[in-house]
Amino acid sequence: QVQLVESGGGLVQPGGSLTLSCAASGSVGSINIMGWYRQALGKQREMVAVITTSGTTNVADSVKGRFTISRDNPGNTVYLQMNSLKPEDTAVYYCKLAQYSTDYWGKGTLVTVSS
Repeated sequence: QVQLVESGGGLVQPGGSLTLSCAASGSVGSINIMGWYRQALGKQREMVAVITTSGTTNVADSVKGRFTISRDNPGNTVYLQMNSLKPEDTAVYYCKLAQYSTDYWGKGTLVTVSS
């Protein structure tokens, strides 16, 4: 089993920045994909950004140029640096780790962008 714990959410004004962190523990394999997904109220969950253990990334067009995903492999931690935040970025952000055909999810952290 893998456990994921997210942190860093909160309230921020439009144009502001936040950094989310997700620490994985338990049976974390040497090859996996970690990433961030988000779900706004009344909408489906969507991919924000993912990163492989080798550092290959995929970032959604809606956040490209504003959000950056990175990871610390020894620490099994993934980060999401979010800049130039917009009200439409308001959502619960979930961390996911995928390995051996199994997806593990964190409980989510709320990001609210509002003045």
